[in-house]
Amino acid sequence: MAAPTRTRNETGEVTRDRLVELLNDDLAREYQAIIAYVVYSQVIKGAEYMSIAKELTKHAKQELDHALVIAKQIDYLGGKPLVTPKPVKMAADPEALIRFDLENETETIRQYRNRVRQCEALGEFAMAEYIREILKNEQDHQIELATALGEDPPNMSEEE
Repeated sequence: MAAPTRTRNETGEVTRDRLVELLNDDLAREYQAIIAYVVYSQVIKGAEYMSIAKELTKHAKQELDHALVIAKQIDYLGGKPLVTPKPVKMAADPEALIRFDLENETETIRQYRNRVRQCEALGEFAMAEYIREILKNEQDHQIELATALGEDPPNMSEEE
């Protein structure tokens, strides 16, 4: 019988096994984003939404790149990338779809900020850099979605 997997070491830091679990949760969120962006980019109708629909198509491709990076990091840590996305919300209202994307991007940014700190605490500095690169894309997506809704992006610095 295998020893139980510890999620934190003696100092309270996240272990490699726990990091794999967390990265798999991130991967599920990336899959969710890919599906949402593919679908939303096609079902959003109306002249006022055509430019954002094109942006969503670009976002879908970037999210696939993110999923590939995260899956590679999971494999590097000795884990197995999962295959199930988080649920994708649907609505008839284009503004609601954009809001769903904005909420998802905000949560993704929140989680990747945590992941950077966790990677660094484990001495996985290169992995932290990969995630920082993803974070830059996710923040750009957040800004574009908030702008499409006519609002400022959420203030993420208050959450630190």
